[in-house]
Amino acid sequence: MDATREVAVIGAALDLGQGRRGVDMGPSAIRYAGLEERLVGLGYVVRDHGNVETAVPEATALRDEQARFLPEIKETCARIAAKVVEESSTGASPLVLGGDHSVAIGTLGGLASLNGVGGVLWIDAHADINTPETSPSGNVHGMPLAAALGLAGDAFASDAWPLPALDPRRVVLLGLRQADAGERKLLHQAGVRVFTMSEIDRIGVERAVREALDRIAGPGFVHVSLDMDALDPEVAPGVGTPVRGGLTYREAHLALELVAESGLAGSFEVVEVNPILDRENTTALTAVELVASALGATII
Repeated sequence: MDATREVAVIGAALDLGQGRRGVDMGPSAIRYAGLEERLVGLGYVVRDHGNVETAVPEATALRDEQARFLPEIKETCARIAAKVVEESSTGASPLVLGGDHSVAIGTLGGLASLNGVGGVLWIDAHADINTPETSPSGNVHGMPLAAALGLAGDAFASDAWPLPALDPRRVVLLGLRQADAGERKLLHQAGVRVFTMSEIDRIGVERAVREALDRIAGPGFVHVSLDMDALDPEVAPGVGTPVRGGLTYREAHLALELVAESGLAGSFEVVEVNPILDRENTTALTAVELVASALGATII
């Protein structure tokens, strides 16, 4: 983390990237769960920039079933990228609150436009490396990793960011337990390191995360992208695409404590909190605690 210990919160209430309504309320739920107070308690200066402007499905024409609402998603992501550049330039650490995971196109794009190609720890139940050609649904929240790696085609290009934004050798997927056939092929071709939940069960989360951090370290930037569906649905019920058998509460905390201990990550995002599907804001409260762990919270 930067020596100024300043966190810039950028909300992205985007829900065009997936099919279940409610994830647009994720940033508000995370704020309501006490994000600012928690980070101030850790000694950070927190500047909350509210939410970037986003389109809504009801007022948006669907032009392409293979990449649903992509033009509007790119417009929102361009605004996210601009805020990420602006805040990173001042030395603050951007913390992007989704929305669905398509917001990462903007986060990674902004980081790359300022710093050059970088690395990412992608904590997620899903691979998010579909392209419009491989995606069974056409939902863009399943494509941001492919987009940032420059694998998703010219439709994802923008004046707001360079492509590729990521070096595939510095991309690690942690917690994967569901991938489409096309994604499995792309992961192998790109050389992305994947720690499935099965592998984490075998080697333990500490070893997996330490190996992941070694791999993502390097020039440009290091980013951590946390999809709350990486956690088991018993722990984080308020997500749109739950998959049983995810990270436990304790495993997730250990993973992010190790991120903090490494000092590698300069930016973070947490996505896919859906309050409509949640129980008593449990998922948002857990998201706040995990962000705190990533930013250095310790038990003693």
